[in-house]
Amino acid sequence: MDRNEKTKNDVDLIVIGAGAVGENVADYATKRGIRVALVESDLVGGECSYWACMPSKALLRSGQALRAAQRVAGARESVTGQIDPVAVLARRDSFTSHWDDGGQVDWVNGAGIELIRGRARLTGRGRVEVGDRTYCASAVALATGSVPALPEIEGLAGAHPWGTKEATSADHVPPRLIVLGGGVAGTELACAFASLGSQVTLLSRSALLKSEEPFVGELLADSLRETGVDVRIGATPFRVVRGSSGVVSVTLEDGSALEAEELLVATGRRPHTANLGLEELGLETTLEVDDTMLVAGTDWLYAVGDVNGRALLTHQGKYQARAAGEAIAARIKGEPVQVEPWGPHVATADHRAVPHVVFTDPEVASVGLTEERARAERLSVRGVEYDLGAVAGASLHADGYTGRAKFVIDVDRGVLVGATFVGQDVAELLHTATIAIVGEVPIERLWHAVPSYPTISEIWLRLLEEYGRP
Repeated sequence: MDRNEKTKNDVDLIVIGAGAVGENVADYATKRGIRVALVESDLVGGECSYWACMPSKALLRSGQALRAAQRVAGARESVTGQIDPVAVLARRDSFTSHWDDGGQVDWVNGAGIELIRGRARLTGRGRVEVGDRTYCASAVALATGSVPALPEIEGLAGAHPWGTKEATSADHVPPRLIVLGGGVAGTELACAFASLGSQVTLLSRSALLKSEEPFVGELLADSLRETGVDVRIGATPFRVVRGSSGVVSVTLEDGSALEAEELLVATGRRPHTANLGLEELGLETTLEVDDTMLVAGTDWLYAVGDVNGRALLTHQGKYQARAAGEAIAARIKGEPVQVEPWGPHVATADHRAVPHVVFTDPEVASVGLTEERARAERLSVRGVEYDLGAVAGASLHADGYTGRAKFVIDVDRGVLVGATFVGQDVAELLHTATIAIVGEVPIERLWHAVPSYPTISEIWLRLLEEYGRP
């Protein structure tokens, strides 16, 4: 970029979308010495702060804590009360700052980032229109996230169903709730509202969490049913009607019908690329990016987080954002960009080392490849499984502990390429597996990583024993 271009630009980088991902792009680029503006049409902090990660986990936590106490003799006898929904909703509100983004705005200002309020639209190379003003920059990063994908079901839209946004910000607990979708959001929110006192029916066309190892959905469905959730696998809604009384009626393809005060649709999300002006610039709305998040066919436009469709997870989007912010700043300053795998300017882990946790009860934590996906990629792998409840640390953790763990091992290279854990409080086991996969730690070296006794992490030794010495 020459000196004249820098003079006529308002800033060096414009980031559209001030959620967690956009904030990280802006922050990392600013720290590298370039001028950044952040554009947001809603609350600064985005979905994760106000309508997704934080409020949903706050809704889940109280029920998990109660059930954890009920699973330990000596503690369960002292648990005499029930969940207080009003207190849970109030605690949830505290985590969303009561939907006030003042604290986030203060952070943006303190970081030296310019905040522009309004809806952004691309009008040319490095040109962004917000309201009646056009801003110019050397680079633009899209961090607009994703939006719910509403399935085509007769009457669904007219019935005004809840999406995840309405569910996580609800000011009441419906007596009956139908959840449509057996993915992450559907299963988590089914758990949350069941613990808060709703009579929950969960409808899923296929196995719960079907992209995980097969045993995951089976264990989760069993647990949900034990807590009173009516789990219906293979159930397909045909028609939805909300009556004058406000009750929603859902007719299934088999002719049966269900009724509830609210219907939550959690059937997936799609990248939010509508009304950004991409088509007018001759760009595809399905954004393909390289590992620095640069959009294919451009040298100025970046797409980071959910909007690029690579890994729809907040932590993964923030990981991409750190790499993109560094890469954008380097390019604008004319510095070398390191694009080799695992360098500072690339999001290499997106391909085979993505960790994620489903905060249901039991928790589901996995990273890397399932055995099925690894074989589809033509890797020579072996999967080994073990009963988590048979580990001493797990039996101490909860009476009747139920869970399972699996490793997927690349036999040719002798390294771990996938790990899955299902059980109470297994989320904290995941980062160890992530490190082993990203670091490509040889299996023979893992034998020397001795797990403390008696902890649930002893599952590592048991799985290695199942695999056998190299």
